[in-house]
Amino acid sequence: MTTEFDLGHLLAARGAERYELHTRHLNHQLPRMLRTIGFDKVYERAEGAYFWDADGDDYLDMLAGFGVMGLGRHHPVVRKALHDVIDLGLADLTRFDCQPLPGLLAEKLLAHSPHLDRVFFGSSGTEAVEGALKFARFATGRPRVLYCDHAFHGLTTGSLSVNGESGFRDGFAPLLPDTAVPLGDLDALARELKKGDVAALIVEPIQGKGVHEAPGGYLRAAQELLHRHKALLIADEVQTGLGRTGDFYAYQHEEGVEPDLVCVAKALSGGYVPVGATLGKDWIFKKVYSSMDRVLVHSASFGANAQAMAAGLAVLSVMENEQIVANARATGDLLRSRLAALTGGYELLADVRGRGLMIGIEFGRPDSLKLRSRWTMLQAARKGLFAQMVVVPLLRRHRILTQVSGDHLEVIKLIPPLIIGEREVDRFVDAFTDVMDDAHSGGGLMWDFGKTLVKQAVANR
Repeated sequence: MTTEFDLGHLLAARGAERYELHTRHLNHQLPRMLRTIGFDKVYERAEGAYFWDADGDDYLDMLAGFGVMGLGRHHPVVRKALHDVIDLGLADLTRFDCQPLPGLLAEKLLAHSPHLDRVFFGSSGTEAVEGALKFARFATGRPRVLYCDHAFHGLTTGSLSVNGESGFRDGFAPLLPDTAVPLGDLDALARELKKGDVAALIVEPIQGKGVHEAPGGYLRAAQELLHRHKALLIADEVQTGLGRTGDFYAYQHEEGVEPDLVCVAKALSGGYVPVGATLGKDWIFKKVYSSMDRVLVHSASFGANAQAMAAGLAVLSVMENEQIVANARATGDLLRSRLAALTGGYELLADVRGRGLMIGIEFGRPDSLKLRSRWTMLQAARKGLFAQMVVVPLLRRHRILTQVSGDHLEVIKLIPPLIIGEREVDRFVDAFTDVMDDAHSGGGLMWDFGKTLVKQAVANR
């Protein structure tokens, strides 16, 4: 008996129910939130850095699925690789053989990762972090991992234990016995290391929440301190890695930094098949996998599956052949400089920062009385509402998808596909200028929408 299944027919028949299905069967707050801010769009297709709706209107994606779509959507090379690997009908995930694709991807990834020797493949960024935490604890024989205030490393229990945002941690205790230190504070790091129970420091070279870069020299000095105290440096490059900041890894912007463990994911997937990787030094892996009895002491059900490995190999091939890292650096410099040039002309625009195509736009308290009173009204209701006020007209008026960089932050984070160029820079800067003009005009649509957000924030208290 042949089973028939037509995905296109199913979507044609039921696709219009998408928001109702989510409300009934998934996270019911997501459709509610999207409708509140006017983000309840229906996108029909996507390619590269753009979406299209049913009317054929295009939308510029400056979010890239929170960094997953490093090569944009449906890159033809990655797409072909996935068709190829499925058509080959490989004997995948037998558990008792050694397939070639994981070794080939590890080899190619390590070629971009000097001073690292081995790779463990999982299925996500948080799983890559979980692996690094386990490896660091076992390799050092110590229980505690340090992390930085405002860090984000994932939402499973181990990675949540090193999450620097209380909003994610609240209600999920008890967590692991880890300790926060301020990003860039070497004295705080030294004080914790003196206690003798620290396995590692995990750090994002550029924090995703707020787009804050580690101060110059901090990573190298922290590494020296850690090694002096027999502890390890873990670089979380889940979002910053694979060219995002204009170098293959963000830690490579600082000379002499050689992390003991590195976590990658997101863009390695090509936007198709979830994949995460924990890269580390040889001695760490050999200590964890110290005997045949321990061969499966750390493993993953879907780790190193053929589709994920094929996607990763295709992604790295595209990055090398199409000079993706160089494009991210050049286009990011152009976009950041164009935005930074606007700061003197708008009271509400406080700062533009970042590296490559990871850019933070921060808003702050204006000087003029009329704008200041409106700013104060928003801040009293909920910090972060002004940034949301900017995000909404960028989508609704200019068809550009962005989002705030974290809860209660007046910062928009731009993490577009790494393939964008001058055309997309022009479109975003022109749109952003229009929204800023509206915000500073003293009236109009933005502030009317701000009143809606204030009512919503008060109702949610």
